[in-house]
Amino acid sequence: MTALPETPLERIRAHLVGLKMSRALETLDACVRRVEDGELSALGFLDELLGEEHVTRESRRIKSSLMTARLTRIKTLDGFDFSFQPSLDKNRILALAELSFIERGEVVHLLGPPGTGKSHLAVALGVEAVKARKSVYFATLAEIIDSLKKAEREGKLAQRIAFITRAALLIIDEVGYLPVQPGGANLFFQLINARYERGAMILTSNRGFSEWGEVFGDVVVAAALLDRLLHHAIVIEIAGNSYRLREHARLVPENLRLPPIAPPEKPKKRRGRPPKNLND
Repeated sequence: MTALPETPLERIRAHLVGLKMSRALETLDACVRRVEDGELSALGFLDELLGEEHVTRESRRIKSSLMTARLTRIKTLDGFDFSFQPSLDKNRILALAELSFIERGEVVHLLGPPGTGKSHLAVALGVEAVKARKSVYFATLAEIIDSLKKAEREGKLAQRIAFITRAALLIIDEVGYLPVQPGGANLFFQLINARYERGAMILTSNRGFSEWGEVFGDVVVAAALLDRLLHHAIVIEIAGNSYRLREHARLVPENLRLPPIAPPEKPKKRRGRPPKNLND
C-alpha cells in the first residue's frame, strides 16, 4: 500500500484525488485560505467543498442526459414569451413543469400553427424532466418513422420500438408537418400501441385531430392512434401568431397565413330514450 501524506491538508488532497473529486480539489486551497482568514467554519469548509463538487457533477449529468435525450437545442420556460401568446394559460404550463403528468403516464398534445412555441414548450418540459432525473427521448415524427423503417428492413423493429419507448417521457415533435411515408402510419401505430398506458408523451402538431386521417394517409390507423393518444390526454391549443414572424408578419401574403386549429370535436349527446336494441 502507498503511504498517505503526513499533513492533514496533503491527506485531504490525496483523498480527493482518489475519490475523483476534481472540482473539490480545484477549490481546496481557496477554501483553506478562507478558513484561515476566519471566513469559513469547519462545517462551512465542508459545505463549500462538497457543494462545488456536487454542482459540477450535476451539471455534467444534465449535459450527458440532454445529449442522450437528443435535446441538443436547449429551450427553457424562462425563455418563453408568454405575453406574446395570450391564448396560452401560463399557470397550466407551469403545472405541467411539476412533472406529475409523467407519473400519471398522460399524453400532452400541444396544438397550434407553426411558430407559436409548441416545440419550445415541449423541449423546455423535457429539460425540466432531465433535471428531475427522468429519462427523456425527443424526436420528430419523420425521424421516428425513418428509424422504424430502417429497423424493419434490418429485422430489428421490436428492439427499436423497445428502445424508443423505454424513456419515462417520449416527446414527438412536428406531427403533420411532413407527409408520412407509405407504411409509416402502421409502424407509428405499433410504436404508440407499445407505449399506450406505459409512459408519458408530449406531441406537437400544427394539424387538428380531424385532419389526422390526411396526415397519416389512413383514416382507420388515424382513428386507432387517436383512440390511444386521447385516452389520459391533456390538450393545449395555442391560437396565436408566429413568434418567429412577429417582426415581419405583414410581409406574409394573406393566402399563406395559417388559420387557427379547430378545437377537438365534442361527441354529440343523444336525445330521448335509447333504442331497446340495435335493430330498432
